[in-house]
Amino acid sequence: MGQFHIAITHQAKPGKEAEYEAALRQFAKESLDEPGASGVLLLAPAPGTLGKEYGILRTFEDRASCEAFYRSDRYREFHRRTRPLVADDAKRRPLGGLEVFFHDPRTSPPKWKMFCVTWLGVFPSALLFSMTIPPLIGFMPDLLIRAIVNVFVVASLAWVIMPFLTKVFRPWLSPKQEQPMILDFATAQREQEPEEQRPFFEKLELERV
Repeated sequence: MGQFHIAITHQAKPGKEAEYEAALRQFAKESLDEPGASGVLLLAPAPGTLGKEYGILRTFEDRASCEAFYRSDRYREFHRRTRPLVADDAKRRPLGGLEVFFHDPRTSPPKWKMFCVTWLGVFPSALLFSMTIPPLIGFMPDLLIRAIVNVFVVASLAWVIMPFLTKVFRPWLSPKQEQPMILDFATAQREQEPEEQRPFFEKLELERV
């Protein structure tokens, strides 16, 4: 079983943004103590804008860990405490397959790099399945055979090949010097920065040590 990713969005009530963001920051750090929680990334509206939507991308070791997290006392307490601060219920959406590889547009690699890595996955998988599957189902119509081959190609890319390739080529796809600074929610320095110097999105990505 691979990692399980889920995206959550919340709309803060007008005038409650700062209070909700502070609670969300604290909960993000504490939530990684839950079993199976392996990462969290937060997206906040730019300071001074009218945006009130907050995004959370969570990574769990598996789906069972995700379900257990949202049944935990820690999450229920956070939900109870912040319910008066949000205008809607959380919208959750599982992320799967190719969708999770480049989920943060600010740190996505150049398109030509994504093209190269995708080609490295597509070419061998298409070659392998086009040579091995047709002889086994040669009695079927040609169009159906091609469709079945493509099913195997896409499935292998989504769940096996692309996760492996993006992990192997991660240093090349997103070199450290090309990534924006990751701000720790506990960093007091952020409070001293002028608002105009803060990034359009504030990012936190915490990994279990």
